[in-house]
Amino acid sequence: MRLTTKLAVTAAATAVALGTTFVGTAPSSTAAAARVSSFAPAATATITPGVQMYTNGAQCTGNFVFTDSSGGVYVGYAAHCAGLGEATDTNGCLNESVPIGTTVTFNEGGSLVSEGTQLGTGTLVYSSWRTMRANGVTDANTCAYNDFALVKVSAADAGKVNPSIPFWGGPTGIDTDGTAAGDRVWSYGNSSLRAGVTLLSPKTGISLGDTAADGGWTHPLYTVTPGVPGDSGSAFVTAGGKAIGTLSTLGLAPLPLSNNIGDLGKELAYAQASSGIPGLQLTNGTEPFNPIL
Repeated sequence: MRLTTKLAVTAAATAVALGTTFVGTAPSSTAAAARVSSFAPAATATITPGVQMYTNGAQCTGNFVFTDSSGGVYVGYAAHCAGLGEATDTNGCLNESVPIGTTVTFNEGGSLVSEGTQLGTGTLVYSSWRTMRANGVTDANTCAYNDFALVKVSAADAGKVNPSIPFWGGPTGIDTDGTAAGDRVWSYGNSSLRAGVTLLSPKTGISLGDTAADGGWTHPLYTVTPGVPGDSGSAFVTAGGKAIGTLSTLGLAPLPLSNNIGDLGKELAYAQASSGIPGLQLTNGTEPFNPIL
């Protein structure tokens, strides 16, 4: 069995692998109520943001839950989690990925010796990396920072899903204003390197500030314990529980052990324009955001 924990590594804190024409929006209150009513209660749901996701033996962490206009349910993770290259291959316009239609499993308790307990299955239905290559994208920022994929939860397992982020609650919508240096962020990673111990899964940290040169595509930050391989794809929220991004890479220089997240608003907008999934949108959590740390 091949077991690989995924977190792309970049030598520059702002050179990451991470997506543009619409602004990603939270569902309307009516649509949200209709969709949330079919979710499992947060206390008993087994497929949530933060779930471990395995693709051909490679492990990543789910970020947010999304729905479409026909009631389909999706869990997002990083496109590089389905990549076929090395951890240093971070340009989505140049690197190959597993085919659309590949089975992805949702697991808990995965470690370096076992994939743990399988909770359900899904199908890779969208990869920003594959889509950008097919569309001939050449824009450097889009290629470098659009790192987002969607796994459609099987009909048999859709009733196990809740969109609330463990420990923190939320999300409460999408943060479209970016971050300033010192802004606080919250996340939940679930790397198999932790051998099923989730004490360090909830994370909080601060933004290092956005850079104009990246066009708002990426947000470098530090967390109290940095994201490690296997945390890739994790959800990040800002004050009030607004979804800001998804974990993409570990920076080595000039900011050692920093992390870089792709901007969810841009990643989702690209997916809305390019995935062919009608009505694709972020689903808010059923539990209120509570920044207790």
